[in-house]
Amino acid sequence: MSDNIYKPYLMEIDNVIEETPDVRTFRLKFKNAEDAEKFTFKAGQFGEYSVFGEGESTFCVASSPTRKGYIECTFRKAGRVTNALANLEAGDTVGFRGPYGNTFPIEEWEGKNLLYIAGGIALPPMRCVIWNTIDLREKYKDITIVYGARTVSDLVYKHELKEWEERPDIRLVTTVDPGGQTPDWKGEIGFVPMVLEKLAPSSENTIAILCGPPVMIKFTMPVLKKLGFQDKDIYTTLENRMKCGFGKCGRCNVGKVFVCKDGPVFSYEQILSLPEEY
Repeated sequence: MSDNIYKPYLMEIDNVIEETPDVRTFRLKFKNAEDAEKFTFKAGQFGEYSVFGEGESTFCVASSPTRKGYIECTFRKAGRVTNALANLEAGDTVGFRGPYGNTFPIEEWEGKNLLYIAGGIALPPMRCVIWNTIDLREKYKDITIVYGARTVSDLVYKHELKEWEERPDIRLVTTVDPGGQTPDWKGEIGFVPMVLEKLAPSSENTIAILCGPPVMIKFTMPVLKKLGFQDKDIYTTLENRMKCGFGKCGRCNVGKVFVCKDGPVFSYEQILSLPEEY
């Protein structure tokens, strides 16, 4: 990038996937071949995606660094910029600033079991690290993914969920809230914390990676503690409040922490040290 830290890469939308009625995934490729050659990132980092004339929105990089030549982002239509993004099509140009933030310490997790727990639109921030560890499958022991949404239609990455379900080296458990199932639904029915408690995965030599709506996290944490997980072995990623990516605007400041610089990946042990109101 140039000396102007706010100047984005120019990216072309290579593919658009309609995940749900209000959630889209973009596959983006660099318009400049030299930018594509030099660009690197790690699982857990995020970026600023822009529609020129409308503004920027902050999302994780949802694809894995093991997949070269492109990046992907998944977003829900929720405001001015995300609605403008949703109106774009393959071949259109967007801006991308990044990558920013810290990363999931996947090297420290080698030789351990991995338990991924996600709810709704919170699967995209975890998709990057899920694929990263799947692509390095020989480095990890058991991999379990527990994913829930309000209804069947709210499940994102349906084609990948099918692929994970068919893999013999991954255990996938999907669930929808009571009343959210369809006649042909074969997954679990119930809220994520209840399904997790029923599943009762072992905490021995296991890292838990949790991301979801605040209410889901609130009720899932006691289940993890009941199962014997230590605070240092539970990780999450916080995306809310971030704006500039540099710690300059102060929007994501919490106590002494800037989520965009010191995060967005935190262990639960680190989160407990943040101000209580956060």
